[in-house]
Parts: sequence; C-alpha cells; structure tokens
Amino acid sequence: MGIDIGSTTVKGVVLGNEGTELLFSAYRRHYSNQIETVRKLLEEVNQEFSLEHCRLAVCGSGGVEIATALQAPYVQEVVANSIAIKELYPETSVAIELGGQDAKVIFFRREGDRLLTHDMRMNGSCAGGTGAFLEQIAEILHIPLPELNACAARGTRVYEISGRCGVFAKTDIQPLLNQGVAREDIALSSFHAIAKQTIGGLAQGMRINPPVIFEGGPLTFNLVLVRVFQDKVKG
Repeated sequence: MGIDIGSTTVKGVVLGNEGTELLFSAYRRHYSNQIETVRKLLEEVNQEFSLEHCRLAVCGSGGVEIATALQAPYVQEVVANSIAIKELYPETSVAIELGGQDAKVIFFRREGDRLLTHDMRMNGSCAGGTGAFLEQIAEILHIPLPELNACAARGTRVYEISGRCGVFAKTDIQPLLNQGVAREDIALSSFHAIAKQTIGGLAQGMRINPPVIFEGGPLTFNLVLVRVFQDKVKG
C-alpha cells in the first residue's frame, strides 16, 4: 500500500502481485485535516484487505510526520515518481506534474538502456499554475471547479492572463468580464496561462521533448489543459 499526502488531497493505492496489479485506489480532499483523512482511508482499506498483510510506504509534502506515526518508510514524492516512471514508462523524456499547490517538471536522460533523472524544477512558495490557481479561477468565474474543464472546452479565443498568481490573474480577468468576454474564453485563457507559466517559469530554457507524461490532479481532471500543454510543447 502507498499513501501520498499532498497539500490538498490524500491518495492511496493497494497493489497486489508484487506491485503489478491495482487492487484499490482512492483520491480524497483533506481540507487541511490530513490525519483524519488518512485514518479513514486506512480503516476503509483494513475492512477490505486487512492491513496486517500490507507493506506500507508514505510520500507527499505532508507525509513525514504521518509516516513516523505509522512506523512506515517515507519516500520523497519526486523520488517516488521518478522511480515509478523509470519502471513503468522508460521511454519518457519529461514529466510535468501539477498538484494542489506545487508544480514540478522532471527531465530524464538516457544512458545506454537506463533512464536517469537529469534535472528537476519546482515552483516556489507561490501556488501560481497549480490546482489552487484553478480553484481561484473557478471562483472568479462563479463556476463549480468540476465544470471548469467543460467550460474551457467551449472557449474559442485566448486572452492574455497572468499565470503567476491568482491575484494577478483576477486583475486581468475582471476587466475582461466587464467587457462582456465569455466565461468559456476566460476559462480557456486560464489554461493557457497555466501552461505558459509552467513551461516558461519551470523549464527555464530547457527543451521539453516528447514523450511527455502529464501528472497530478489538475492534469488528470482537466483534459483541455492537457491539450493546451501538448500544443505549447509542440509549438
């Protein structure tokens, strides 16, 4: 069993057959109550599989203290992610991951038949271009967050919006709303802002060559955002 405790969500998986078979997975928002969310997740797993038969490892930005309390090994999430990519997707050149408040770009290089981690870039203290940024955009547009992707899919025009910070984005968006710009176009423009912020701010001049893996909640639940990233990488 693996548990990832991020800034906004707790994820859990149970694997069988030495890690080749997915038996259980869960994705839960913790609303700053990480311990209680993990406890409920463990109870759920225990009812179905019995934790006595599980080998447990923990990762994520909020996982260190919980791993200690559970007497389980802690693996830094970028290290865990890199190991999984090397094992499951050895053809990968770049991994782009957007979390609740973190954005990461991992570059790989090939040495013979081995895939090695070459470089990693991560955003600073600002949550620009992450899930928190998307939440702010949805709030500004008065759209439920799960509907933001569908809204962006109906967009036809892209406007310049800052992806560095939700405050800056709101400064750009409010005049557009006052001018009667469609919310669909603003939603699509916000996706372009995120892709531009991630590629320009984190890649910092390094080329993003395919194959590229897209990871994290914002990229899992917003397929239009993935398409925007793909277009910008190709461009």
